[in-house]
Amino acid sequence: MLKVTGITQGIVIDHIKTGNGLKIFNKLRLDKLDTTVVLLMNVDSKALGRKDIIKIQDYTDINIDILGLIDQNATINIIKNSKIISKTKVEIPKKVKGLFQCRNPRCITTIDDYAISEFTLVPNEDKLQYRCNYCEEITEYKL
Repeated sequence: MLKVTGITQGIVIDHIKTGNGLKIFNKLRLDKLDTTVVLLMNVDSKALGRKDIIKIQDYTDINIDILGLIDQNATINIIKNSKIISKTKVEIPKKVKGLFQCRNPRCITTIDDYAISEFTLVPNEDKLQYRCNYCEEITEYKL
């Protein structure tokens, strides 16, 4: 049996749907951190059956919006002195800035390097869609 110990300070991203852990790891660029990062995949879970977990030692500055775009069921646990001091459920972000590009080739954000893309969530049951705040084009977020 593999044993992974807890962290003393940092973040644990828990309840990640199996397979999304690697996507989150890559999108957050966790390989670039100068600290211990553990990605656990296909871990047994009572609630989910199987899940992924990411543990980041001595680091708490992550982009929660990216997590919400990839896996809305994930939770973020902030650890201090080996204890959970806060637990937050990730949600789909209502507004997104600079995380992906507008699909409209004539949008100012695709033409001008200084214009940062900004989007607002469009209610849709089936797809994760955002409306560009500049040109109003609907863009579907895909991993």
